[in-house]
Amino acid sequence: MGSVAGAVFKMLLLLSTQNWNRVEAGNSYDCDEPLVSALPQASFSSSSELSSSHGPGFARLNRRDGAGGWSPLVSNKYQWLQIDLGERMEVTSVATQGGYGSSNWVTSYLLMFSDSGRNWKQYRQEDSIWGFSGNANADSVVYYRLQPSVKARFLRFIPLEWNPKGRIGLRIEVFGCAYRSVVIDLDGRSFLLYRFDQNSLSPIRDIISLKFKTMESDGILLHRAGPVGDHITLELRRGKLFLLINSGEARLTSSSTPINLTLGSLLDDQHWHSVLIQRLGKQVNFTVDEHRRHFHAQGEFNDLDLDDEISFGGISAPAKSVSLPYRYFHGCLENLFYNGVDIIGLAKQHSPQIITMGNTSFSCSQPQSMPLTFLSTRSYLVLPESSKEEAISVSFQFRTWNKAGLLLFSELQLVSGGLLLLLSDGKLKVNLHQPGKSPSDITAGAGLDDGQWHSVLVSAKRNHLSVAVDDHTSPASPWLGPEQVNSGGIFYFGGCPDKGFGSKCKSPLGGFQGCMRLISINDKMVDLIAVQQGSLGNFSDLQIDSCGISDRCLPNSCEHGGECSQSWSTFHCNCTNTGYTGATCHSSVYEQSCEAYKHQGNASGFYYIDSDGSGPLRPFLLYCNMSETAWTVIQHNGSDLMRVRNTHSENVHTGVFEYVASMEQLQASINRAEHCQQELVYYCKKSRLVNQQDGSPRSWWVGRTNEAQTYWGGSFPVPQKCTCGLEGNCIDAQYHCNCDADRNEWTNDTGFLSYKEHLPVTKIVITDTGRPHSEAAYKLGPLLCRGDRPFWNAASFNTEASYLHFPTFRGELSADVSFFFKTTALSGVFLENLGITDFIRVELRSPTAVTFSFDVGNGPFELSVHSPTHFNDNQWHHVRVERNMKEASLQVDELPPKIQAAPTDGHVLLQLNSQLFVEISAYFGSGSSVIYNFQENYSLSKNSSLHAASFHGDMKLSREIIKFSFRTTRAPSLLLYMSSFYKEYLSVIIAKNGSLQIRYKLNKYHEPDVVSFDFKSMADGQLHHVKINREEGMVFVEIDENTRRQTYLSSGTEFSAVKSLVLGRMLEYSDIDQETALAAAHGFTGCLSAVQFSHIAPLKAALQSGHPAPVTVTGHVTESSCVAPAGTDATSRERTHSFADHSGTMDDREPLTHAIKSDSAVIGGLIAVVIFILLCVSAIAVRIYQQKRLYKRNEAKRSENVDSAEAVLKSEIHIQNAVGENQKEYFF
Repeated sequence: MGSVAGAVFKMLLLLSTQNWNRVEAGNSYDCDEPLVSALPQASFSSSSELSSSHGPGFARLNRRDGAGGWSPLVSNKYQWLQIDLGERMEVTSVATQGGYGSSNWVTSYLLMFSDSGRNWKQYRQEDSIWGFSGNANADSVVYYRLQPSVKARFLRFIPLEWNPKGRIGLRIEVFGCAYRSVVIDLDGRSFLLYRFDQNSLSPIRDIISLKFKTMESDGILLHRAGPVGDHITLELRRGKLFLLINSGEARLTSSSTPINLTLGSLLDDQHWHSVLIQRLGKQVNFTVDEHRRHFHAQGEFNDLDLDDEISFGGISAPAKSVSLPYRYFHGCLENLFYNGVDIIGLAKQHSPQIITMGNTSFSCSQPQSMPLTFLSTRSYLVLPESSKEEAISVSFQFRTWNKAGLLLFSELQLVSGGLLLLLSDGKLKVNLHQPGKSPSDITAGAGLDDGQWHSVLVSAKRNHLSVAVDDHTSPASPWLGPEQVNSGGIFYFGGCPDKGFGSKCKSPLGGFQGCMRLISINDKMVDLIAVQQGSLGNFSDLQIDSCGISDRCLPNSCEHGGECSQSWSTFHCNCTNTGYTGATCHSSVYEQSCEAYKHQGNASGFYYIDSDGSGPLRPFLLYCNMSETAWTVIQHNGSDLMRVRNTHSENVHTGVFEYVASMEQLQASINRAEHCQQELVYYCKKSRLVNQQDGSPRSWWVGRTNEAQTYWGGSFPVPQKCTCGLEGNCIDAQYHCNCDADRNEWTNDTGFLSYKEHLPVTKIVITDTGRPHSEAAYKLGPLLCRGDRPFWNAASFNTEASYLHFPTFRGELSADVSFFFKTTALSGVFLENLGITDFIRVELRSPTAVTFSFDVGNGPFELSVHSPTHFNDNQWHHVRVERNMKEASLQVDELPPKIQAAPTDGHVLLQLNSQLFVEISAYFGSGSSVIYNFQENYSLSKNSSLHAASFHGDMKLSREIIKFSFRTTRAPSLLLYMSSFYKEYLSVIIAKNGSLQIRYKLNKYHEPDVVSFDFKSMADGQLHHVKINREEGMVFVEIDENTRRQTYLSSGTEFSAVKSLVLGRMLEYSDIDQETALAAAHGFTGCLSAVQFSHIAPLKAALQSGHPAPVTVTGHVTESSCVAPAGTDATSRERTHSFADHSGTMDDREPLTHAIKSDSAVIGGLIAVVIFILLCVSAIAVRIYQQKRLYKRNEAKRSENVDSAEAVLKSEIHIQNAVGENQKEYFF
């Protein structure tokens, strides 16, 4: 029933989510219409314009009016281009273009959106600040699909970077469709009450969707209660949403507790936020914006006894269920649906089912604030005082995550010094600074670095100073004695200018990072529009009309219960008492098995075991018996002998065993172990295990599968069998168990249960001790396990073409990989996994360097650990890499780890879609080729995906790294050719004389630059290795690890609009030099291996089954080995193993001891969450033999060590045997 209910729940949630998405997205199946091209001139505005022909109205895509696009008067980061769509629309994609026929284009920009043209919000993806990559020239178009889409009336493009040889130039288009919106405005004293149709009520099902926006941090969004205390409440508290679902049962039973789910943060930002609540019985889905939580209630939680009404924005009868103080919601609701009913639509139609309490309106007319964002500690805002006053009065609101920073400084006019308003350790300090005098401080407030809005009012009159924080006023304090003081006329907010400006401003704790709004000086509100336009005050590094605060602890990237704290630019994890360590509490401080502790040389004792490593299971304490074999000993609460009498089918005895670990922890430990066993001692006297008449069990035990098991100690999992039945020595040959003989004397069916899938024993049930002189006794030993299968797994890579492939590596937020390796090779790839642009790679870069490289959407990063000794010494070395939201790290052996902090902005989810495997090789037959298209053409359709391939076709490449190996006997040959749409190219060829040539042509009007290696013929049938590294005009080439050359290019420094990369024969070619054309005509016959262009692996893409669209394969190209001479059947030496999600066995467990000594042997490793290498099969065989001997010894000892209860039972058995006419011997 549970699985059926779960399936029904998923189906209902899917249907409701689809309906909700349709409401959200409008016509989401056709929402890609151009929205800008038909707008009037008045819909375009900008920060400034270079001239009337460079105005914002000329910024339409592909238009050549005026000067061919918008350009501002000055190119700096404070410029913007704004579009008014006329009404709220759903925007699904954007496109940009440079100024027509010019050198003006934008290379990166921010996208802002707003409903009113004020209080802008930055578009973000994956909850991280995300700038868009722009154009690389004036004419090509770059499209981006917005996921999620934007619902807004106003859009603003803010250039961040532009062509350094030109200026800002922009033409744009946005795509989308009309957006359906039904809103209601609640003033903080009003609410809606909806009364249901009795026939539509469901006690187990609720689906609620809505959007809201507000400036208030607290308020009730919805409430439904019942007569006995059941209720559902959605409440905004301190900018977070709390979903409370309470069953009356929760107050009566300990098994039922109220549901209290929290999601969202900073939701009082006056922007729309979406909410979806789905409840079906005990299961609840709660979604706020892009964040979701799922909850499965315990106890009797299926039905809620609720009234037939629900209120939105307030509570109609608070005495029923709400005891804590609450506030009505003050803000706007949009598209409010309750179980498919349009609540706001009914209210507009004055439906009798809707009762409107208080003043409401069906438009959103909330007051708009104009916030400021102080982006860095160098930000500041300088404002003059409007008029000289005898008193100083300054008020504003701020929010921040930082504990310290300057909020305000003002010079004093009649005395030397200044007034400082500081944030220090989350408290507000007002400091009067005068040279030669001790500073005078007033401290107010606490915990002001909590991200909430806080109001401040500082006033000084004559010789008194007062400060109020959140309307709590500190008492006035004398500060200067009898002297009067006036302001110096200038106020510095957030920080101080450089000293070169002649300012006396002081900032002892550094600048402020955060947001401010509602700034008032002497009771006059500051006009921030005038500040933005440059007509009032001065500023630096500010974002005006937007609060750019984000909650870096939502979602919480601290794993395993780590406590998250944050500043403006980063977050920190406190891993104390979690059992985990690292930047995000990802890595366990404990080993995964007793075997691992023994490997470190530890003695017997109690140890914490984390059986799934960095997975979700918590560590637990157990005993490790470090004899010749490391035995894991897991105790339970039933280790004493239990004697059972007076039971029958209506009065059964049930013994329940609770372990020191959860069932999930036990299962993980059992799955890792090579062998597990549990001794079940079972004595019986006139107590049968099986009903001989119908074959039904009279006693049984239950394991972790929760199924009744009727086989007993020492037997295989065959129903109703015991050891004696398998061995044929039961005391009565007609039965399979001794106890079934039903004799009036003690006997036993005792032994070890060792079928892992049924362990541990969780329950034993006895029903046949109700007859005279009938009795049973049992004793369950601890769960014993030995061995660690992943610890000793191994794989050997005997050829360069050997590889392992696995399912796609899933590590979007955090992941770690560790393994041992040994080799004699100079270099090689350990593992690699690719996405569209994202990738990870771990490789031996050189004999003394291991490198971890990755890209999560904001450019490739590399970490390298260098060793004073060689890694290719044929000794074992341990590698561990980790990447999380906070940092990436690489450690090799005991060398100091290398750490790369994650960028504060950018794409943070690692998105991979290929299999995880090491590089492979391919044999190219005559006339064959592989073409990897970076982009089919550089004028993309607006319906194209975000990335056509791993590079944009209009992108300019100023650097690339190319690596490959080859073997051939043919000259001339074309090894590699990279082309562009502008007739620029790179060719790597073997010339007719056998020399290797790298030919760069980066300007179609120049002859190519040639780097030639003619010291020997490279078409000699030997394996050669090529590495090309270009940084703008400098090219470094390395051949076979020992020949190096560096040269400077004269033809140019950039590839413009890269088109494709060709391996082998070129089918079409023109505008290339004669040597390249000759090689292109002959193509390549031989073997290519480990081809890498930056992070692109074209061979890997070509040889995958169903290779992706950017790859075209022509002719005979087959997976092969470059170890064999060219032209032979190299594929016969290939070794391939596939590890899918199912488990399997490995035939060869011996590691590679005689590695191929070729200079570029590819190194592999069995990659899993934690991977360790087995030393040899013979060692295991010896260990297993020793373990069996030890096991028999320990078993004999355990049979002798019985407790007092068992001693009494043995005494009875001894007496029984002494008086027996035919004495028998029993061994327990």
